[in-house]
Amino acid sequence: MTFLVNIQIFKNLHVVNMENLSPFPRMHVSLYVSNLAASVNFYTTFFGQAASKIKAGYAKYVLDSPSLIISFIENPSRVQANFGHLGFQVATFEEMSTRLKLARTQGIVSKEEIGTSCCYAVQDKFWATDPDGVQWEVYYFHEDAEFNDPHYVMEDASACCMPPVAEKPKVKIAEISPAVSCAPGSGCC
Repeated sequence: MTFLVNIQIFKNLHVVNMENLSPFPRMHVSLYVSNLAASVNFYTTFFGQAASKIKAGYAKYVLDSPSLIISFIENPSRVQANFGHLGFQVATFEEMSTRLKLARTQGIVSKEEIGTSCCYAVQDKFWATDPDGVQWEVYYFHEDAEFNDPHYVMEDASACCMPPVAEKPKVKIAEISPAVSCAPGSGCC
C-alpha cells in the first residue's frame, strides 16, 4: 500500500513545553473504517505524521500533542454514521488559523466557522471529514455564551456539532388493482 505523507497540521505547533509534562493519562479512541488506505491517507494529512503501526486491516497513530492514541480497524459493516464528532481545542486563535491554512492547502476542510456561537461558547473553528464521514472539529474557544446562534436549532442537521444527515430514499407505494391482486386467504402471498 502507498500512503501519502503531507503537510503537517498538528506537528510542531506546541504552545506548551511538552517536555516537562507527562503524556499520561493518554486518551485512546478506536474507530471502524471502511477503507484503511483512504483513512490512513486522510489521518496522515490531518495529524501531520505517519501512522506508528500499520498491519493488515489496522493502523494506529500515537500523538504527543494532544496526547492521544487513535487506532483504525478496517471493518465496513461496523462503521457507524452520525455518532457525533471528535475534535481538538487549540490554545490560540493564531494556532487555529495556522492549522486552518494548512488544512486548506491539503483540501480537507469541509466547513469554516469564525466567530460562531456554538455549544454555548463563542468559537472560531474549522471542520474536516474523514472518508467514512467522521467529523473533526479544530477550534479556538473565546468565551462562554448564554445562547446558541439561532440557526443552530435541532432541526438543522448542518448546525454546529451536528453531522449532516443524508436524505433517506423515499419509498413509493404502488397502486393495487383488485383485478390483479390475490383474494384474502387464498394463500398466494
